[in-house]
Amino acid sequence: MVRPLDGITVVSLEHAIAAPFCTRQLADLGARVIKVERPGSGDFARGYDTRTQGLASHFVWTNRSKESLALDLKQPQALAALKDLVAKADVLVQNLAPGAAARMGLGFEALSERNPRLIVCDISGYGDDGPYRDKKAYDLLIQSEAGFLSVTGTPEQPCKAGNSIADIAAGMYAYSSVLAALLQRDRTGKGSRIDVSMLEALGEWMGFPMYYAYEGQTPPRRNGASHATIYPYGPFQAGDGKTVMLGLQNEREWKAFCDKVLRQPELATDPRFDANPRRSENSAVLEAIILATFRSLTAEQVIERLEDAQIANAHVNDVGDLWNHPQLKARERFRTVGSPTGPVEALLPPGANSSFDYRMDPVPAVGEHSEAILRELGRNSEEIAALRDAGAT
Repeated sequence: MVRPLDGITVVSLEHAIAAPFCTRQLADLGARVIKVERPGSGDFARGYDTRTQGLASHFVWTNRSKESLALDLKQPQALAALKDLVAKADVLVQNLAPGAAARMGLGFEALSERNPRLIVCDISGYGDDGPYRDKKAYDLLIQSEAGFLSVTGTPEQPCKAGNSIADIAAGMYAYSSVLAALLQRDRTGKGSRIDVSMLEALGEWMGFPMYYAYEGQTPPRRNGASHATIYPYGPFQAGDGKTVMLGLQNEREWKAFCDKVLRQPELATDPRFDANPRRSENSAVLEAIILATFRSLTAEQVIERLEDAQIANAHVNDVGDLWNHPQLKARERFRTVGSPTGPVEALLPPGANSSFDYRMDPVPAVGEHSEAILRELGRNSEEIAALRDAGAT
């Protein structure tokens, strides 16, 4: 079946997470993604750990279905090869240090002279201008700057997200922006430049806390795994030591919770608890009542009562449980892809589509496709050998 991005070529000067996550999703949709890496070591994210059959977990996650072209861009002949490649491409994605691509002649203005249909997506921590333009920007630093830490954690201690949420946010907006630019190019015939900032991406995801604290009002409190403004909505321990996550959204559910879960229907009209603001104000008292009931039940028995009352609930799984989640297994959401160290399991992208299958090709070794790509660019065996001898590929 034809995929949405079949025939689209993406060149990426990428490392770590934001840009690789963007381009992997473009590859999922059929794009040919050529990842330009340093000869020998490659993307530094290859060295983060060895948890996935000797490969780095971050790298395996964000780099399947790509081709690896090893080029030392400090060498003129390697840079010339890259410019020839970009001249034939549809999209260039890069998350080098601010200004680095432009200094090599790889900015949008210079490249579009040779390839007017080219889309260039620049991903950075803070954007291409402003006083923070040249600040180093790692995921945790952006979580801090965006106020994410102020609403995440416990009252005593702020906590970072357990994964690279700022990188992921930037990668998602880069991905959707590239798709939008391709649609725009179909209308205008011209490429465009996209400037994606990690701060602005995560700032968008902070929209609820920002509006909650609008015009200097008190911001949402850090409340651990519980909801900051709705109660009861969070984790509660059952008598077998396991934890159940549950959430109430309205007064109808509160009445059902009192009747069928706590089996104390009189609590529904208790003036301490008869509206969400009062339940939040008296959360410590209500928590004790809930835990007293749950103490005599196993986690599965609590979930049975919650299901009977049609109250939203969830198991508190760890990441190992996700690999074996019965819903993902039932929907056949896992595939096997190749890698330099053998086959690994991979989760299909979200959004099953009836008209095409996602591309699920191997994770590349450093420079695995260099010779083939250089030959496509017209380099002969002697020229490729010279590049190799110079350490340029």
